[in-house]
Amino acid sequence: MRTPSLLFVCLGNICRSPMAEGAVRHAAQRHGLDLTLDSAGTGDWHVGQPPDPRAIAAARRNGVDISSLRARQVTADDFTRFDHILALDRQNLADLRRLAPAGSTARVALLLDHVPGREGQGVADPYTGTDADFDQTWADVTAAAAGLVRMLS
Repeated sequence: MRTPSLLFVCLGNICRSPMAEGAVRHAAQRHGLDLTLDSAGTGDWHVGQPPDPRAIAAARRNGVDISSLRARQVTADDFTRFDHILALDRQNLADLRRLAPAGSTARVALLLDHVPGREGQGVADPYTGTDADFDQTWADVTAAAAGLVRMLS
């Protein structure tokens, strides 16, 4: 059986999507679940850069190290390489659906669709916010991680 693969996507790939990747990786490891995980952005502004220092700090406060991740932009190949592409908000979901090439096989959805009662909601972008906003983002992506682990177990 093929290892499930998930791609987490936000705008610049320096806040929400690397935090989601880290949270899901951590949850999967705790549950002995083998997953292929990555994150990307719909924009190219931060390609090659590490996550925002505040995102790294929020993850680290929760025992997860995302400092080695590097931003990249979504590619056409991602739509066949990954089983699930999970957008962090509605705008990125719309952008992903627009970018999806013919023959796409990935299931594209919102990350919070995997949190009961949060279906259709986006994770707020903490980029212009405070440490508390990054902590709220961490709480959101951790809740989604638990839902994904349940779904994939």
